[in-house]
Amino acid sequence: MRIDAKGLHYRDLNNQIRQAIANGEKEIILDNVNGQRYIGAGVKSKTNIKINGVPGNDLAAFMDGPEITVKSNGQDGIGNTMNSGKVTVHGDAGDILGYGMRGGSIFIRGNVGYRVGIHMKSYKNSYPVVIAGGRAGDFLGEYMAGGLLIVLGLENNGEKITGNYVGTGMHGGIIYIRGEVEDYQLGKEVGIGKIGKGDVQVLSKYLGEYARDFDLSLEDVMSGDFLKLTPRSSRPYGEIYAY
Repeated sequence: MRIDAKGLHYRDLNNQIRQAIANGEKEIILDNVNGQRYIGAGVKSKTNIKINGVPGNDLAAFMDGPEITVKSNGQDGIGNTMNSGKVTVHGDAGDILGYGMRGGSIFIRGNVGYRVGIHMKSYKNSYPVVIAGGRAGDFLGEYMAGGLLIVLGLENNGEKITGNYVGTGMHGGIIYIRGEVEDYQLGKEVGIGKIGKGDVQVLSKYLGEYARDFDLSLEDVMSGDFLKLTPRSSRPYGEIYAY
């Protein structure tokens, strides 16, 4: 079904989406979206939601199951504490993407803002994955506790692929960077490791899906040198606590 979001208050739009899901709709197309917040927030369903326009903050927050495709840009807080499902954005995205994310995947075709992947975590079969096709701002992977971040720097025109303080406070998970990062850009809690056969398999798996979603060549996406960033310790600030 289709919903015309033009002029709708975000509460009204989200009420219509939830009612459609309750009625058994498995595909919902939203037209003329213009900054409405919380689309897909807290939804537990296998519904596909396609967004024509720019959704507002906290898209897919606490989401558990749906697949959301955005044909334009996204704003801040995409996938906030997301449990499962998938978000695909065909443009750029804002800050704190994947905050506290617990599972599922977020694929961004373009650039992402600050503090992407902050407090991401994984548990048992829940493994969050965030892939950005362009550049990332400061504090990428801040306090990251699990999951996977990949920044590709496609078409970055010689600009730095990340900002500063990459991995500050990181104590779990993996960050792959397709390109170069200077030592001064890294938080002291992370180290640079070599890419092995297992890493290539992981990259091929997730980047294969990413390439299909955005009609890219996997060979082109996999070309270039990747850096692997991992935490130096699982408890980097342990000395400041009594226990």
